[in-house]
Amino acid sequence: MSLLHTLRLAHLPEDLSVHIALYQEVKNAAFLQQQLLQGNTAFEYAFLDASMIAESFRRFGISPATTSIYAVKFASSSPTDAASIRKHLSDNIEGTPVPFTDLEIAKVTDIVKVRKTYKLTNSTKGNSRANGKGRKEEQRQNEVVGFVNDNPGKEDAERKELEIMVLGLMALRGAT
Repeated sequence: MSLLHTLRLAHLPEDLSVHIALYQEVKNAAFLQQQLLQGNTAFEYAFLDASMIAESFRRFGISPATTSIYAVKFASSSPTDAASIRKHLSDNIEGTPVPFTDLEIAKVTDIVKVRKTYKLTNSTKGNSRANGKGRKEEQRQNEVVGFVNDNPGKEDAERKELEIMVLGLMALRGAT
């Protein structure tokens, strides 16, 4: 069973929606990647490695070792299309469907890799190396953002700030 989430985006035509499902413990990522590389029209989805979206685009969405996947499809908003997409994903992805929620997304996101890929530091603390604090302080900051500490309010604020920075960078890179 697929837990398909349907989103409406204001800049898309009213009859078009974004359908998203999140899977963990995926066992057949190599098969899914092959379907994409072969141009199989039944697999017109964006399969993205949920732990590192930016890197996913460089590898046709997923690698054979991927274990967490976002399946994204732009399609009609009709319930019939959503049901068809849900069935196709359930029939073809060997993994555990999970709700598309902030909590589940946080579980599969590798914050350290996100920071490294986008060359981001914890802006509320400044660049630890520039401040002379070194690698241990930088690792401690990454652990704080990676949900290791006991202050969930601070973690949420730092995660939101990181999301804004990444989205801004993606928008800038997409515009060039």
